[in-house]
Amino acid sequence: MAADEPNSPDSRTTPLAPLPDHRNVETRWWQELWRRHAHITTPLRALGLPCDIEFGISAYIVRVSLPDDSYLTISPPQEPPSERRPGDPEGWIVTREDPYVVTQYEVLYDSVPCDDPGASPRPEARHGGSAEPLLAAIDHRLAQLGLLPAPATPHASAHPTPGRPTSPVQDAPGTPEPGAAYVYGDAMRELTDRLNGAESHADAAALLHQILEPTDGLLTQLGEFFEAAGEKAKEAEEDDGFDLSYDLADAAAEIRQLGEVLHVAEDRMRALTPLPPPPRTAPARAPSLPPTAPLAAPTIRRTR
Repeated sequence: MAADEPNSPDSRTTPLAPLPDHRNVETRWWQELWRRHAHITTPLRALGLPCDIEFGISAYIVRVSLPDDSYLTISPPQEPPSERRPGDPEGWIVTREDPYVVTQYEVLYDSVPCDDPGASPRPEARHGGSAEPLLAAIDHRLAQLGLLPAPATPHASAHPTPGRPTSPVQDAPGTPEPGAAYVYGDAMRELTDRLNGAESHADAAALLHQILEPTDGLLTQLGEFFEAAGEKAKEAEEDDGFDLSYDLADAAAEIRQLGEVLHVAEDRMRALTPLPPPPRTAPARAPSLPPTAPLAAPTIRRTR
């Protein structure tokens, strides 16, 4: 095992939830498979929940180990199998099972579209393959059961790369060691990448919800952050502490105003209709050359 892999005795840092050690995480296919499921595994590993990727009945699934020895299975449709690529199904099914208690079987979440026209639609079905509602349902249920591990330290990278451990900060707050990730900037960068790769306006709206939700959304929390920073600035002896607190309070007010301006952006995004694909046209053909007249046979003159 390479020195920079998880669980290596030579590794200088230890990730909160290491990668499974029974696989060769350096293989190209494993890294590609892990990358396709990173939007599911990364937030769960940031909570300290070990994740693995296995092959189920007909598709790859995410298996999440829980502190009470039970486990979650996060699965795309298996029967019939999903025809979409791994990590991007039309819906997800999340179950909780206990290998030692056969009777324990619980469906936490099911957003797979229902094929039975007579059945009442499940509330989750409208979310399809979106990851945000799925993760929210898991977080809510595990919190009810008391199965959420201790939260990740805010200075540990929330976006570990397969085969590379995270780098928790060991110095003073705000002074990361060389190579340490800016976890909050990384989280926003990942959210932006997912927005760029969203396959529908509904998926884009779900990502906007993470920013604009009026209670727990990023803008609201960012306003709270600047307001708290302003209060902290008032604790200084220098007069500039009060001036800085006013500037930070103004920033908090502007951020809250921005949230009020954009409060319907999520619904407007969800109501959009994608552009139709451009019509396919036959490739232009090169003009044919005009027919050429056959060459006349040369005239042979005989001399006496």
